[in-house]
Amino acid sequence: MVNKDRLYQTFGELLYVIAMSDGVIQKEEVKTLDEIFKAHPKGQEIKWSFDYEHKNQNDLETLYKKVIEVFSDHGPDEEYDFMIYALTRIAEAHEGIKTEEKKLITGFSRDLLERFKKDIDKLYKS
Repeated sequence: MVNKDRLYQTFGELLYVIAMSDGVIQKEEVKTLDEIFKAHPKGQEIKWSFDYEHKNQNDLETLYKKVIEVFSDHGPDEEYDFMIYALTRIAEAHEGIKTEEKKLITGFSRDLLERFKKDIDKLYKS
């Protein structure tokens, strides 16, 4: 199981992925991100991770796969509800939810659920 600090860092990485999904981070998204960071008790850790990814401009697809891997290793957590809420808020911030953002949010939920199902199947087959 991944520790909670790593989970929060990964939240920042996923927020970066959705903010950059249209190629640029809009000023409305920055404002919404600041609100999200202030509203969460681990907001500074999440922000640090987001800022790190923004500075380093890592490949979004590779980063997304890493996020799913970390969340899968961590297992189910009530914090994922916050993550879906935050992803939706970022997507809505600039001109509403665009197609690529909607696919990312839906894909995140689906990919994580599929990963959890595979992990459960492995446990029962062992």
